[in-house]
Amino acid sequence: MRKGRPKKRIIQPDPQYNDQMVTKFVNNLMQDGRKEKSFNIFYAAIDKVGQQTNEDGLEVWKKALANITPSVEVRSRRIGGATFQIPSKIRPARKQAIAMKNLIKYARQRHEKAIEDRLAGEIVAAYKEEGSAYKRKEETHRMADANKAFSHFRF
Repeated sequence: MRKGRPKKRIIQPDPQYNDQMVTKFVNNLMQDGRKEKSFNIFYAAIDKVGQQTNEDGLEVWKKALANITPSVEVRSRRIGGATFQIPSKIRPARKQAIAMKNLIKYARQRHEKAIEDRLAGEIVAAYKEEGSAYKRKEETHRMADANKAFSHFRF
């Protein structure tokens, strides 16, 4: 890029919990610009998580995100005629983004009726270190571990 890095946008904290991470999650959850609907879905899911676990729903959500946050990823790099999967560390902002997107993706694939129930179910599963989002993290770490012989190709 000619002009350098773009400025980071400041994200306002959410109205109920006053937390920026909640707003980032809701922005990822949002479809068709329906932010208020996304906030309602998130808050309903957090309430259900709190009822299911008998703990603070927001703290359970944060622990679930921490449980599904990957620390390494594999990136494809073409060297000679071959394509190698090269493991590399992930910067903190990308770790958080990957965790949020995986949680939302696998919540949408669940079979509960309402999206609040799906999201709550996936959050509880991630909190207990099970579920699809947690399996995705484990799979990513296994791939990185299997390909650590190629880490000297890191760019």
